[in-house]
Amino acid sequence: MTSDDTPLVRTATEHGVATLTLDSPRNRNALSTPLVTRLRAELAAAATDPAVRVVVLDHAGPVFCSGADLVETEAACRSGTMPVAMLADLLADLWECPKPVVARVAGPTRAGGIGLVAAADLAICATEATFAFTEVRLGVIPAVISAVVLPRMGSRAATRLFLTGEVFDAAHAAAVGLVSEAVPATRLDRTVSRICQALVRGAPQALAGTKQLLRRPRAADLRAELAELSALSVGYFRSPDAQEGIAAFRDKRDPQWVLDTRR
Repeated sequence: MTSDDTPLVRTATEHGVATLTLDSPRNRNALSTPLVTRLRAELAAAATDPAVRVVVLDHAGPVFCSGADLVETEAACRSGTMPVAMLADLLADLWECPKPVVARVAGPTRAGGIGLVAAADLAICATEATFAFTEVRLGVIPAVISAVVLPRMGSRAATRLFLTGEVFDAAHAAAVGLVSEAVPATRLDRTVSRICQALVRGAPQALAGTKQLLRRPRAADLRAELAELSALSVGYFRSPDAQEGIAAFRDKRDPQWVLDTRR
C-alpha cells in the first residue's frame, strides 16, 4: 500500500485469467521496492492458484512502467543498499512462472520496465506505445534486464538500442522481437482477450511443459537430444491430461480444463 492506502498492484481473476495491474500512476508505475514486493506476492499467488490459467500484466495510467524508481535509487545509493536484486528476482519470477504471462502495454515503457515486457511470454502493445533503454543516459547499464531482453532481440538491434538510449516505436519493437504484436489502441483489449482465450484452451501441465521446452538449451548431439525429447513426449501422451484431451477431440467436446474456466 502507499501512504494513501491505494494498492500498488490490483488483481482480478475471471474465467481463468488473473490480471495484475500496476497501479502507481503518480510515479509512472516506477519499480519501487513496495511495488516490486507487492507484484511478486500477487504473481506467486496467481502461479499457485488452480483457478488461474493465464496471467496478464497490465497498468493503470498512461505509462506502462518508467523503470527504476530513481528517487528511491538515489537514496539507496547514499545508504549503500541497492534494490537491484529485487528486480532480478521479479524478472526470474515472471520468466519461470509455470503459467503463460501476457504483458498488455498501452503506453510508454522505459529501462527496467522493458524487462517486465521481455520476461513475459507474450507482449501485446498499442501502436502508440514507445520504448527506450535509457540506462546509458543515466550513467548506468541495462545489466539485469539484459538476461531477459537479449533472448528476445537480435544482436544488431540490441547493440544500437542499448548504446544510443534512443526512443523507438511499437512497430520497431515488434520488428526486433521485443514484443509479440503491435496493434492500434482500439484493438488492444480485444487482441489480449483473444490470446488469453486461446491460452486457456491449453492443458495446464502442457502449457507449463511447453514453456520449459521453449527455454530448453539445444544439445550438441542431435540424436541424443531427439531421444530425450521422444521420452519427454511419451510421458505427456501417457498423462491424464492427454487422455482427456484425446477423448474430448474424439467426442467433439471441450476438455474438462476448458470447462473449469467457465465456472
